[in-house]
Amino acid sequence: MQFTQEHEELRRTVRNFVDKELNPHVREWEDAGRFPIHEVFKKMGDLGLLGVTKPEEFGGMGLDYSYGMVMSEEMGRVHCGGVPLAVGVQTDMATPAIARFGSDELRRDYLAPAIAGDMVASIAVSEPHAGSDVAAVKTTAVKDGDDYLINGTKMWITNSPSADFFCLLANTSDAKPHVNKSLIVVPKDAAGITVDKPLNKLGMRSSETAQVFFDNVRVPQRNLIGQEGMGFMMQMMQFQEERLFAAANSLKGMEHVIDETIAYAKDRKVFGMSLIDNQSVHFRLAELQTEVEALRALTYQACEMYVNGKDVLQLASMAKLKVGRLSREVADSCLQYWGGNGFMWENPAGQLYRDGRLGSIGGGADEVMLGIICKTMDILPGKKK
Repeated sequence: MQFTQEHEELRRTVRNFVDKELNPHVREWEDAGRFPIHEVFKKMGDLGLLGVTKPEEFGGMGLDYSYGMVMSEEMGRVHCGGVPLAVGVQTDMATPAIARFGSDELRRDYLAPAIAGDMVASIAVSEPHAGSDVAAVKTTAVKDGDDYLINGTKMWITNSPSADFFCLLANTSDAKPHVNKSLIVVPKDAAGITVDKPLNKLGMRSSETAQVFFDNVRVPQRNLIGQEGMGFMMQMMQFQEERLFAAANSLKGMEHVIDETIAYAKDRKVFGMSLIDNQSVHFRLAELQTEVEALRALTYQACEMYVNGKDVLQLASMAKLKVGRLSREVADSCLQYWGGNGFMWENPAGQLYRDGRLGSIGGGADEVMLGIICKTMDILPGKKK
């Protein structure tokens, strides 16, 4: 990646926002289990940070995804995972399909307010029985006059308690699973939508996640994104940006934990010497930083290919696989060096230990990533007849 002055200016803007508007409040938001998402998103919208890669005619900056990656990487400086997760849902999960395939009416009514920070978006794909197996979703959208009638249940839906609209994946025909699904914009205030109480999660505590029920929810067919039956394909495309976001977003957080652990290990005396002076400690920290840099190089390469219109299915899947596993590795190793202090709730290694675990589950589990990588390598066994 060759970063320009514009990249660096965006980086400074995000860094300053994180330092002034987010990190001073992280502990309060983590304890509360939520953050003032509309207030924060409005401030971000005013700075243009929610539409970095979105079309200029709808309020975005119209920049390529390398700028989105810079935005994601700097958001990784937030001292928790929940707030960046909520932002990523808005920018890289719930709105890319609307920006790319939505009608001008949908982009005016939903994308533009999301970019401005006037609306909070949520992506409604996963279901209690269908997480990484997207083809298995059962929610239906049946035509009724000029409308769709939507019925089903969505699970683990981040931003849902405060969302203004959902980008929802539903079955719109009885065709095969990969060609019977459509993406539909569903306003949160539509009759028949019930959002359950926020889920009590292991990590990502400051982001609100809940189960959402759709009971004969009526929305106009004009809320269809793109063409009917193309939802699975569009969702797979959205997954590429989601996975690149996840990889880039993790880098600064892991480095923060490594840096904090180094500072602690220099001060901590064990058996008459600084903890950092033990070869097993400083060697291990060097290994971890090397792994972070390797992930950064992989992520940058995938982003550069993506910007140039190349297929990044393999590299994005590799980056997603690597970040989930490396986050656990960094958190576990660093927590050990903090000893009893690492077992405390507010410890930075403990924070990463909780938040980072989602990396191997959300957006496609590790096993799904391995399957994709094997398929791109042409070593995945075929289904037996």
